[in-house]
Amino acid sequence: MSGFSAEWLALREPADTAARSDGLAKFVARTGRMLDLGGGTGANVRYLSSRLPSPQFWTIVDDDQSLLSRAPVNVTSVRTDLNRALDDGELFEGCAIVTASALLDLVSESWLQKLVARCEAAGAAVLFALSYDGRISCSPEDPEDDEVRTLVNRHQKSDKGFGPALGPDAGARAVALLTAAGYTTRQAQSDWKLTSDMGQLQVELINGWASAAADVAPQKASAIHGWRSRRLAHVTDGRSRIVVGHLDVAGILRA
Repeated sequence: MSGFSAEWLALREPADTAARSDGLAKFVARTGRMLDLGGGTGANVRYLSSRLPSPQFWTIVDDDQSLLSRAPVNVTSVRTDLNRALDDGELFEGCAIVTASALLDLVSESWLQKLVARCEAAGAAVLFALSYDGRISCSPEDPEDDEVRTLVNRHQKSDKGFGPALGPDAGARAVALLTAAGYTTRQAQSDWKLTSDMGQLQVELINGWASAAADVAPQKASAIHGWRSRRLAHVTDGRSRIVVGHLDVAGILRA
């Protein structure tokens, strides 16, 4: 699905934990079977297991066995492509909560529609965390920041393995689809706020953004390279601050 490395997931996990909304976990809190889609090494389980009541019976779904092998030992791991996972009604049957983290911005409108339908049919609460919402703010500012952000957001809507991705629209579309399906929803911003001591994560982001921007607009590669060099220099000098906008969405079916 994603091609994300265990090293990248470990690097981002502290920023994810700091950004997420505990209030939304309380909103959906219940016991029973929990399904984590695209769960990788289990960061979502590690976050939620201490914030939800017991007993909890977790199943993590991912297509990367090397990531699943690092998941908590007390969970069930299912290796399958997430496109096929939505065709498996038994996977969702009896779920108290269906959850995912940093996933919805990668999927298509049709995939999300199918996911919401599966959750509704199961009567499950949902908690979809850390969907990128298109906001990037860098300090010190650079003249090319806006252009790079625009190109990155265009790249975010390219096919990530599910069809044309929702990208920055994912959180809002999840709210709309859940509401139409009979869910009461809540949402909360879960922005990464990266300080100068989080230099390695900033470097990975800057390099990734520059690569994405150049893929979309190769004719602007020179300007993008200059932007990348200046941003990395700010990180090296200990002056860089980056905010990346995310949205958490939770829902429970209306009685």
